[in-house]
Amino acid sequence: MNKKLILYFLVLAIINFSNCNKKKEVKNINLSEPAEKIETKIPQDAINVGIGAIVSPKEGFLYYKELLDYISKKISKPIVLKQGRYEEINRLLKSNQIDLAFICSGAYVELQKAAQVELLVAPLVNNKPEYYSYIIVHRDSEIENFSDLKGKSFAFVDPLSNSGYLFPVYLVAKKGKTYQNYFSRTIFTYSHDNSIIAVAEKLIDAAAVDSLIYNWLSETNPELVSKTKIILTSPPFGIPPVVVHKNFNLKKEIKKIFLELDKEDEGKKILAKLRIDKFISPDDKIYDFIREMKIKVNELQRLNE
Repeated sequence: MNKKLILYFLVLAIINFSNCNKKKEVKNINLSEPAEKIETKIPQDAINVGIGAIVSPKEGFLYYKELLDYISKKISKPIVLKQGRYEEINRLLKSNQIDLAFICSGAYVELQKAAQVELLVAPLVNNKPEYYSYIIVHRDSEIENFSDLKGKSFAFVDPLSNSGYLFPVYLVAKKGKTYQNYFSRTIFTYSHDNSIIAVAEKLIDAAAVDSLIYNWLSETNPELVSKTKIILTSPPFGIPPVVVHKNFNLKKEIKKIFLELDKEDEGKKILAKLRIDKFISPDDKIYDFIREMKIKVNELQRLNE
């Protein structure tokens, strides 16, 4: 990885960690931290909630804290929030060390194969349970379409990310290529905001990011996002869901809380901050296109082995 990029992300991580407010009702554990730094005093009756590395630790915590505080009050139980890469959250879900998790659609499709988790709810945004992958470049870039990216550097989010990895790899696979011989250099940033920063600061030529995060940052950090531009928008995908381990004994109660958020004043305020209309019980079929892309990519990988 480019030394400048490593240094930039290291500084970013230090700033995010040092700015975290420690006086929070929901306990936060960042699974990417060294073991000795992770708080181990967890209440026995706590609900363990996982969040895949959608955004970096500080932003990710603030993004979900109010919602989790609300759920904690409703069920009269403490909540421990665990953040980590998609693979780590999936592993903890499969081993029943996490009860409930907010994960990306690609991680859900991969996790579903284990048959140890259940789809709980999914958010509606603009009255639809869907989102997109944006392929972005710097606003001053002469790159105008995906074909122009051949021989350029590219940032992925996570190997299990749909919008931040699978979709661009699928586009390359449709050309009969692998991303290793299509792009000149690739990196994994492990959060969508880091990928946006990498493009905005010209550390990388292009990236694939989650439309929900990009649009959110367009409002909360317009100076950053204004340094980038979208050159391609994917077809709609099934939106990142909330899942639970199949043995979680409070799944019915918590599902009811999610589904009734839009019916209570406090819940409506929380949803508004999250840019979510409401939560629904989704049809698993909305994730079929992601499954189709995975099949296409896996077929090409087998041919190139």
